[in-house]
Amino acid sequence: MKLATLFCAAAFACSVAGPSLAQGTKPTDPQIAHIAYTAGQLDIKAAQQALDKSKNQQVRAFAQDMVRDHTSVNDQALALCKKLGVTPEDNDTSKNLVKDADAYRAKLASLSGAAFDKAYAEHEVAYHHQVNGALESTLIPSASNGELKSLLQTGLKIFKGHEEHARSLASSLK
Repeated sequence: MKLATLFCAAAFACSVAGPSLAQGTKPTDPQIAHIAYTAGQLDIKAAQQALDKSKNQQVRAFAQDMVRDHTSVNDQALALCKKLGVTPEDNDTSKNLVKDADAYRAKLASLSGAAFDKAYAEHEVAYHHQVNGALESTLIPSASNGELKSLLQTGLKIFKGHEEHARSLASSLK
């Protein structure tokens, strides 16, 4: 469960902001590392916003899982980068992720109660769905290092469970 969040974050980053990479250019391992870390941090911020605003116990529990998993995986990702001697490389994809996430958090900030809960949960469903697709189509095929590729593949398997959890949460909210 813990590894899944990093991978989803990385995949979401490529999926959402993939056009920022030159057309036909695959991301490098340092770019993948930066995208993954950035996306993880952004989902932590979204989950913290949910913890600040929501009173719904299911939403809060899901958000706590996201904070826990993304924090753990980001720590593991940084340890892997250090072990491999890879310095995460900032890129247009990461920058666009920050811009888009800031705008979405501002939108969520204007909501409250059940409207906030539903919007947050639906966003998490879309986020996780895009992550899984990006892992399969972009990040895993682009990873050059075998350990990184293996970690991404493991994360994809785990993260599919997160997508279902988010979908179940969203469908339970009115």
